[in-house]
Amino acid sequence: MTQDPSDTVASTASDAALSSAFARKQAAPVQRLAILPFENLSSNPDLSWLGRAVAAAIVYDLTAAREVYAENVDSMAALHPMNATRAMHGYFFERNGQIVGSSLLGQAFVDAQGNPLPRWFQPRPSAATDPSNSSDPGYNPLFSTPSNKGPSNSDLIKTIDDRRAAVAAFDGVAPDQVPADAVTASASGLDPDISPAYAYEQAARVANARHLDPAAVHTLVAEHIQGRNLGFLGQPRVNVVELNLALDQLAGRG
Repeated sequence: MTQDPSDTVASTASDAALSSAFARKQAAPVQRLAILPFENLSSNPDLSWLGRAVAAAIVYDLTAAREVYAENVDSMAALHPMNATRAMHGYFFERNGQIVGSSLLGQAFVDAQGNPLPRWFQPRPSAATDPSNSSDPGYNPLFSTPSNKGPSNSDLIKTIDDRRAAVAAFDGVAPDQVPADAVTASASGLDPDISPAYAYEQAARVANARHLDPAAVHTLVAEHIQGRNLGFLGQPRVNVVELNLALDQLAGRG
């Protein structure tokens, strides 16, 4: 799953080609949620009601929040066709009429040998790799998995230390400046986002590789920081694929 930048994020794309990729970002946010019933995975059919009950309870709690509209639906088919497509496949990014990524799935930005490319913002590490392919850089949806190693595991501790040293050298910073998400993988191995701290850390390296004004790249990062979901869930984050698409547009204007 080696990322070929010439195929996926071409720097010669026009502004018009980016319009559909950023339509979601430019649109006014709508806090509208559809809650699907939970599937009964037990062997007891008498528990089937519980999935619908839990969904109803979630709807009840969410509708109590300000500026949130939630509804209970029976299936994906009950959703608007476009919303159903997005719910199943994620929001797609397009370039020159071709889908180049999804806002819900991360991807690696590496060369043919699996080495990170300095001209791109890099995602967090990924354990979603094909065990039969030593050059698989991760973010392989067919092998979505965590490492299953606990925080006291000696192999994991060494891996994190090695990653910290490599990221520090790659980005030209001190090891103690490397954020946690730069050296730890997500549970799925497909996380599309990084922390603002990790994005800012990479800005100088990306600007230098592309011969761009560091201040302009720093501003671009600031423009792509997404807040907490519904204002209180999760942490602020930056979508790497979306940021790299915007980076290419910035380079084209320079």
